[in-house]
Amino acid sequence: MSGRGRETASSASPAVGRALDILLYLAGRSGLVRAATLARDLGIPRSSAYHILTVLQERGFVTYVSNEQAYGLGVASFEIGSAYLRHEPLERLARPILRDLAKRLGQTVHLGILYGAETVYLLKERPVTGRAGDVEATLVTDIGVRLPAHLTANGRAILAHSTEAQLAALFPRPGNLITRTGKGPRSLPELLNLLARDRERGWSEEVELVSEGFRSMGVAAFDHNRRPVAALSSTWHLHYQRHDADHVREVLQQGAKRLTAAVSGRPPSKPACD
Repeated sequence: MSGRGRETASSASPAVGRALDILLYLAGRSGLVRAATLARDLGIPRSSAYHILTVLQERGFVTYVSNEQAYGLGVASFEIGSAYLRHEPLERLARPILRDLAKRLGQTVHLGILYGAETVYLLKERPVTGRAGDVEATLVTDIGVRLPAHLTANGRAILAHSTEAQLAALFPRPGNLITRTGKGPRSLPELLNLLARDRERGWSEEVELVSEGFRSMGVAAFDHNRRPVAALSSTWHLHYQRHDADHVREVLQQGAKRLTAAVSGRPPSKPACD
């Protein structure tokens, strides 16, 4: 489209352009933003900013945290991002990396993304040899399976780099988080504490939160905005452990670093939540 064509389209739909500017602005911020700050930084009249934010909030693209009187991205924004990441390019880039990790570890490795508050597994690579065949029969983490993200190492590796506003939008019932085995965080404050620890150390893990007798570790990969786009994770039976946990973590971190580079991403320079 020519410059004149873009100008005509923009002048014909200023609210659309401003709404997109607001979403991109919020996506680039690490925390909540007040409407006045947003309007000032984007050069939008306050009345227009409040009107657009109200519409975006009604549609789920932004969330409003009343006790801080500020805004952040909402669930609908996450769903659009997750839909994009389910396209083949990410899977094509990740497949050889997962194949190598499964071979090195001798155990199952996954590529997962967030879809709302759930982990969705896009790829699953099994080792060629070893006793993994017996373990595979009881794994629930197959391609396309959705699991509560706060229970999976894969999901928590991504959630650890989300803002509190985003987490509040993903978990609107903060005192009633579900469990599968009776273990795991029961409330949003409890989950926030776990995510803060995961973010600080750069990896996540779960032990028997998804299935009895199984343990998983997960490490996030990042895009050019230092945002988590997916996570690599590995699951193994507690009684068939081939490597110590430190070795699994190191291999997954190497794989996540390769995937981050493959998507022209950059690791975060500071925590997403203050």
